[in-house]
Amino acid sequence: MIVLFLLLCIADGVVSQIRYSVPEEAGHGTFVGNIAEDLGLDMTKIASRRFQVVPSSRTPYLEVNMENGILFINEKIDREQICKQSASCLLHLEVFLENPLELFRVEIEVVDINDNPPSFPETDITVEISESAVPGTRFPLESAFDPDVGSNALRTYDITTNNYFYLDVQTQTDGNKFAELVLEKSLDREQQASHRYVLTAVDGGQPPRTGTALLVVKVLDSNDNVPVFDQPVYSVSLQENTPAGTLVIQLNATDLDEGQNGEIVYSFSNHISSRVKDLFAIDARTGRIEVRSEVDFEESSLYQIFVQAKDLGPNAVAAHCKVLVKIMDVNDNAPDITFSTVTESVSERAASGTVIALLSVTDKDAEENGKIHVEILGDVPFKLKPSFRNYFTIVTDGPLNRENADSYSVTVVARDTGTPSLATSKSIKVQVSDENDNAPTFTQPIYDVYVTENNVPGAYIHAVTALDPDVGQNALISYSIMECDIQGMSVKTYVSINEETGYLYALRSFDYEQLKDFTFMVQAKDAGSPELFSNATVKVIIVDQNDNPPSVIAPLGKNGTAREPLPRSAEPGYLVTRIIAMDADDGENARLSYSIQRGNENGMFRMDWRTGELRTARRVSTKRDPNQMYDLLIEVRDHGQPPLSSTASVFVVLVDSVVEDHRERGTAKSKETSLDLTLILIIALGSVSFIFLLAMIVLAVRCQKDKKLNIYTCLTSDCCLGCATCCSRHARARKKKLSKSDIMLVQSANVTGAVTAQVPVEESGSFSSHHQNQNYCYQTKHQRAELSYLVDRPRRVNSSAFQEADLVSSKDSGHGDSEQGDSDHDATNRGHSAGTDLFSNCTEECKALGHSDRCWMPSFVPSDGRQAADYRSNLHVPGMDSVPDTERGKGFASSFRVDIPETV
Repeated sequence: MIVLFLLLCIADGVVSQIRYSVPEEAGHGTFVGNIAEDLGLDMTKIASRRFQVVPSSRTPYLEVNMENGILFINEKIDREQICKQSASCLLHLEVFLENPLELFRVEIEVVDINDNPPSFPETDITVEISESAVPGTRFPLESAFDPDVGSNALRTYDITTNNYFYLDVQTQTDGNKFAELVLEKSLDREQQASHRYVLTAVDGGQPPRTGTALLVVKVLDSNDNVPVFDQPVYSVSLQENTPAGTLVIQLNATDLDEGQNGEIVYSFSNHISSRVKDLFAIDARTGRIEVRSEVDFEESSLYQIFVQAKDLGPNAVAAHCKVLVKIMDVNDNAPDITFSTVTESVSERAASGTVIALLSVTDKDAEENGKIHVEILGDVPFKLKPSFRNYFTIVTDGPLNRENADSYSVTVVARDTGTPSLATSKSIKVQVSDENDNAPTFTQPIYDVYVTENNVPGAYIHAVTALDPDVGQNALISYSIMECDIQGMSVKTYVSINEETGYLYALRSFDYEQLKDFTFMVQAKDAGSPELFSNATVKVIIVDQNDNPPSVIAPLGKNGTAREPLPRSAEPGYLVTRIIAMDADDGENARLSYSIQRGNENGMFRMDWRTGELRTARRVSTKRDPNQMYDLLIEVRDHGQPPLSSTASVFVVLVDSVVEDHRERGTAKSKETSLDLTLILIIALGSVSFIFLLAMIVLAVRCQKDKKLNIYTCLTSDCCLGCATCCSRHARARKKKLSKSDIMLVQSANVTGAVTAQVPVEESGSFSSHHQNQNYCYQTKHQRAELSYLVDRPRRVNSSAFQEADLVSSKDSGHGDSEQGDSDHDATNRGHSAGTDLFSNCTEECKALGHSDRCWMPSFVPSDGRQAADYRSNLHVPGMDSVPDTERGKGFASSFRVDIPETV
């Protein structure tokens, strides 16, 4: 039978107590009750709120199912073993829930069942009674012992029916019952020396259980007087922990008899407990009761000692008394601290009042000795909060900062109010878990990084460092460069950064002359949540290196040699010329000095090393200066390490006067200009004639009408767009040797004024021998208007060609191959743009003067995307694909001769 007693009390958010009853000897698995249901808890939240038993209150006899809150018997309960003779037998469990914290005290009363019969210490009990004993004399008997309590305990005694004795059952102050054998009729030893009866002890169970012993009464000869105590009951107080040998009480009994019949012996009665015999001792001769072993108030506060006194005479009758020993409490137990639950770590962002630990404090002492004061030692951000009865919680009492303290040792001290006061302390370690509350911080807000120009791409240039006081992922820093533009390009094309180390690397070789410094931002970001970051400025300063030699910009002359006049009448110090040079470097690397390296062996000149002025050092002497010209080599040197230098060649010519020299220069220049113009015109007209002749061949084969009309029609029709097809078809229909008369210039429709010119063409033997009976066609994708321009182009040469002859002469080398720097080379380099206009690479000057091959030769890009070497690679001659480019070029170059009429 299970009885449920539920007591609910709200105190600090804690439901206090619930009580159950369970019979002893219940088997394993016996249902006791459903704690969660009886307390009205939400069954769905038991698991999430971590429903659990306080470890210090666990007992092996009971178990709680943490999932459904059912309390059941785990191990068979023997009430007599657990609670001895205590009237109330209680087992305690303490359970609690988290979020919020709720503590419950569960009491389980173990109900006694009648599972033990009364039993006597011995199966045979002997009582000696003098025959002189008068009726009514009482003789205490050995008490039976029944481990059960309450109604199941020993209820009464019974004896076999007889004529001499009856039993008087009495109850002690502690509830125990004992029997006294009362003499009802005088004994006569001579008639019957002994009497045998069955003594029965009966308990109050249903059904009752019994225990028996054989009672033997021996009849003795009479000893007329019995000892008498001063009082039947003695009361005495004794402090606990009294040392052994301490006097408890001095008993005294008297006997009126003399001799052996009046000599008294003291002893404990037979029915006292064995525990009393362990704690106390009595002197048989003196009646002195002493402490035998240490007594403990916490074990029992009261002891009953039954003493008997018997004389040494024959047929002695014992006298009895009772000594009550009250134990006085001494403050001999320090408080006990028990931690039920402890949180290993707490976030540094935890709010004030966050529960860290649950603890209980107990003291076995009583009254003032058991009153306890609890506190936390030291200056820590925690405080104690009373919870329920002797339970306390440790909660946070302010903000936490892991960077200041990553852990705390919390010491709890419990002190009682006894005298002397006793104290106990226990410590727990509380770790403060990190939160990402600190952004990385650079060691410098601005970093100045000096990098020497011409550095190796990929070279390490500097390291930025950021620190984060957090730990773990919150302190894991990654570096990055913030996007910005430097000279129109992303900064990430200039420098890179190692995300883990913050090392900076140059991604290109810097040139001080192009970029002297640049600034960008770096960012340090941690891996916490949320991510925190900070920025720093990095200024990269390019350090100049002496990597540029001086460059002479004046005076300039033909083929790198300047020509300067020197009058024969010049005085010493006459300024011949001034060398002007510049250096792209900076500082000492750009500071220049000038000197004469060669040609001044006779000391005619002197050079100002600072300004570069070349002056005469003396007068011109016919004997010392027989030569008409001085070839001077001037060196310009910078002051870098190592120094770099350049040279300039200056021809100093002796003249009678400066005016005469200018006249001679004008005449020579006029001749040179005339010669250069003639050469340019020959090359231009020859090139135009070559293209024109090639176009005529294509048109002659393609068209079958009148020669003039055919040419004109081809120029103004779409046939030229399919030139290759036309040429191929007409080549099979007509084979005609090309002659001078076949070549005619036809005026284009967009040119006013008819101008007709015949260009004499002489066939080369090499051309006829290699390419006889072959039809040549220039393959292009351009429209007929552009081809028309090829035909009209010879007539567009006008007088402007002579006005810019000097400019034209410097554009072409005059050779079939193009060289770097002339217009042929430029045309070749720019000819890779597919699908452009026929003259997309020509300037207006080129179109007018015709001084370069690129002005009338279209540019083609091979199918594989490679750039052609020169214009000859753009020509296709059917049947000559196997001829190398070099031979092909030579063949064309030698195939025609262009004569320019003098009238032009």
